[in-house]
Amino acid sequence: MFRGSIVALITPMHPDGGVDDACLKRLVDFHIAEGTAAIVAVGTTGESATLDEEEHCSVIARTVEFAAGRVPVIAGTGANSTTEAITLTRCAKEAGADAALLVTPYYNKPTQEGLYLHHKAVAEAVDIPQILYNVPGRTACDMQPETVILLSRVDNIIGVKEASGDLARVARLREGCGDGFALYSGDDATGCEFILQGGDGVISVTANVAPRKMQAMCEAALAGDRAGAEQVNRDLDPLHHELFVQSNPIPVKWAAAEMGLCPSGIRLPLTWLSEEYHARVRHAMERAGLC
Repeated sequence: MFRGSIVALITPMHPDGGVDDACLKRLVDFHIAEGTAAIVAVGTTGESATLDEEEHCSVIARTVEFAAGRVPVIAGTGANSTTEAITLTRCAKEAGADAALLVTPYYNKPTQEGLYLHHKAVAEAVDIPQILYNVPGRTACDMQPETVILLSRVDNIIGVKEASGDLARVARLREGCGDGFALYSGDDATGCEFILQGGDGVISVTANVAPRKMQAMCEAALAGDRAGAEQVNRDLDPLHHELFVQSNPIPVKWAAAEMGLCPSGIRLPLTWLSEEYHARVRHAMERAGLC
């Protein structure tokens, strides 16, 4: 099980949109040095929607190569086609990823039965630990706790990233799935409370730019130190909100570029952060002690 601050890593790109492998290596080294517990490669924040299959598999393989066993790598391999999700998950296994993260199928709005059968099919097709990912704000599809509980009984489905922001689900999932099933927040704004209520960590956007503080917050919350966790989280709270002032990963890529962590590359249809939001994101960075 992976516990703590798990960064949903940006995919660094040159200004022309090409993947910057050299920068990817620097980012992996940066997160290892800063104490990040694990790295998610090519999730939503990694612009999975605009990388083609070859690029997707390559970024996963490169991230595993650069991590060199020093930190676990979780590969984003979800798709709204079950066959495509199986193909990408096989790529992750072949690359040596420690686990796969599979978003609920987006756009086509499957039923709860369809979600169950989709994830079960991927789990049975590829023998790699798999983490479910529920983010209804982006997918128009909300995997209910009862469906997660059913899927938790599939041997290699080991956890869920719950990004609905509904903290009432933590207790329901913990009770229904058992202590051996990992619960991760996918919502930075409620991540601290999620862990304090029984979660195992946060798969975080904020961790791209504030990895050490995110790990410190998670460690305190995992230890049951509410006061300590909330104290660290107060400095991070403006970032948790302002990094979503436009669609993720637009603001976090801008913030990372401001810190010199990556070049100013992003892929259409996403665009660089609008100038009207620069001061807001910069102020949040200052509050967190990043600039």
